[in-house]
Amino acid sequence: MAREPSQNQQHSHHWVRLATALMVVLFVAVAIWYGTLPEAPAESPAQATAVVSPGEPTFVGRTTCAGCHQEQVESWTGSHHDLAMQPANVGTVLGDFDQATFEYNGITSTFYRSGDRFMVRTDGPEGTLQDYPVLYTFGVTPLQQYLVEFPGGRLQALNIAWDARAVENGGQRWFHLYPDAAITHNDPLHWTGAQQNWNFMCAECHSTQLDKNYDASTRSYHTTWSEIDVSCEACHGPASNHLVWAKKEPGWEQLNNFSMGLTHMLNERNGATWQHDENTGQPVRHPARTTDTEIQVCAACHSRRAQLFEDDRTGQPLMDSFLPSLLEPGNYHADGQIDGEVYVYGSFTQSRMYQAGVTCSDCHNPHSLELRVPGNGVCLQCHTASSYDNESHHFHEVGSAGAECVDCHMPAKNFMVVDPRRDHSFRIPRPDESVALGTPNACTNCHDDKPAQWAADQLVSWYGEPPKGLQRFADAIHAARSGEADAQYQLAALLQEAGQPAIARATAARELRNWLNQDSLQAISKALEDKSPLVRYGAITALQPLPLELRWQLARPLLDDPERVVRALAAEALADVPRADLTVSERIALSNASDEYLESQRNNADTPSANVNLGAFFADRDEPVIAERYFMEALALDATWLPAYVNLADFYRRQNREQDGAQILRQGLAHLPDSADLNHSLGLLLVRQQRLTEAVTSLARAAELAPDNARYQYVYAVALHSAGQTAQALTVIDEALARLGHVPSLRELRWQLEAAR
Repeated sequence: MAREPSQNQQHSHHWVRLATALMVVLFVAVAIWYGTLPEAPAESPAQATAVVSPGEPTFVGRTTCAGCHQEQVESWTGSHHDLAMQPANVGTVLGDFDQATFEYNGITSTFYRSGDRFMVRTDGPEGTLQDYPVLYTFGVTPLQQYLVEFPGGRLQALNIAWDARAVENGGQRWFHLYPDAAITHNDPLHWTGAQQNWNFMCAECHSTQLDKNYDASTRSYHTTWSEIDVSCEACHGPASNHLVWAKKEPGWEQLNNFSMGLTHMLNERNGATWQHDENTGQPVRHPARTTDTEIQVCAACHSRRAQLFEDDRTGQPLMDSFLPSLLEPGNYHADGQIDGEVYVYGSFTQSRMYQAGVTCSDCHNPHSLELRVPGNGVCLQCHTASSYDNESHHFHEVGSAGAECVDCHMPAKNFMVVDPRRDHSFRIPRPDESVALGTPNACTNCHDDKPAQWAADQLVSWYGEPPKGLQRFADAIHAARSGEADAQYQLAALLQEAGQPAIARATAARELRNWLNQDSLQAISKALEDKSPLVRYGAITALQPLPLELRWQLARPLLDDPERVVRALAAEALADVPRADLTVSERIALSNASDEYLESQRNNADTPSANVNLGAFFADRDEPVIAERYFMEALALDATWLPAYVNLADFYRRQNREQDGAQILRQGLAHLPDSADLNHSLGLLLVRQQRLTEAVTSLARAAELAPDNARYQYVYAVALHSAGQTAQALTVIDEALARLGHVPSLRELRWQLEAAR
């Protein structure tokens, strides 16, 4: 039986331990002095502590998140993100399915119930009435759409939607999303067509962990998701490693305490304050925002963009997966105001607020999506009421509509008939630009009985001069769209003005492709090194008309760009570069970027546009068999896809197959008889075949269908002159100049034709 040591024994052991320790210290000191300290023996496998490395993050679902983040989940519940998509049942369907009918373009659709199922009887892909069960609801307010399942895993969104607004606001009714378009079953916008396909057009932004899973060989989908709505991980990314960190499970130490196991941190507002500059009175963020993480996470869905790669929500930059739209006509007015449905991001990045460091969640609760403060209060979080929320600033009675900050600086436009979206460019109203350029302005949006000049004069009477604001690119973009003589100089100046929004500068770079010369190339070459990937992309698109050697010289560095989308599009611009002429490192760079480009397009193999892009890419690489296959696949997917006909006909021209080209253009005209592009292309083909009389007819039709296209007017006039109809050619030119103003090419042609008479 063991016994406790006596007091003397304890003291004896103490002195032994102390003496032993002193000897060890002395030994180590001597060893260090003489450099003879032996290496420590390696730990045996049994002694070593295993280092556990967390795996790739996976999705865990909001139920798991709610265990710690109950407040955020409660705020999110019932939000537009929560209700983005739901199974159709009595608790989710808002529309009237009690034998309600709706008539559109000669078709009467009926909404009814069959047991527990919600049904619609409407025109199918062949134009005949058919009965379809509604599988899911889509959205909740101010309108709700309905999804119908088709063979091949497709979900299609009905064009007839339910107006969820109150009766007193005009709601509680069925309505058509294209009320004035007379859509028929063979129209590209018909609800059974590709442009109303949920898998490609909608799913990514209405679900969580969406995998489209398109099978090009069978033209079918096997689309999956982890949650049917926009849940926690749609924004925060897959959270499995966050759980490891939170629970201190094996490997948690390797998860940086800053990231806490999350794929990206949405913490840019942490510790930030807004203070007022003593000299300007303007709010200034402290510290300055140096990253765009939150904005780019939101922009993945809240932007007009193309998705080139799968977005696994693991914190990559926006342009690693997406290509934001530039200031395209139809989407944006020349001054950058919204025209089409552009979903906020492209507008917001034009604003002074964006440049000052404002983020989405400065104004919006990111979980409920509501404003942080109602009314003008959301603006007064940063802007002083004494300076802005009074009549000396807005010149309207306090409390009236004209005194609302958003009505002047964020004018709204209705989309999908009943859904008002506000312009997030936070611009100063410019009725003076409305007078000069025809752009809209907030003043006459309300005072719609007054002309723009009245509003412009009113602002001068208030402020002494027309207020300018940050966005000063309207003249340059308008000049490019109008083909004005000095457009080149305005675009080059805009491109080099670093303080202007990147989306405008990128647009300027792209538009310079129509004015390539030594001066514009100098501006473009600088833009290829711009800090904004969007500007670099715009500059790449300007290079396409250049000779191969110069194009290679300028675009080669972009094959190693840090942003994947930029690398891929650089490879597209260099598709025709002969590999044999390259060094090993150049060949590797081009091959890697080309693989990324091919991945980006094959990721969208369910769209005719991607197949046209692939066809053009392989045509440039002199692989005609593959190229033709992709062009034909584009037409198989959508027989109304105009670019497929134009590009395939041009491909046949390059292959000396003009007869095939003529056949494909006529096939296109059978589907799209009012296409100016197809008529113009057929006219040029007939000119090459020396069938001038037929060519003039086609070119005349193109000029008639596109009266504002200066190029089509020019070619038509040349054809008339060649056919001996010079007087009529001069008439065409004069009428075009009267419509379009100064177009140098048309004026020069007129002088030449007059001289030839």
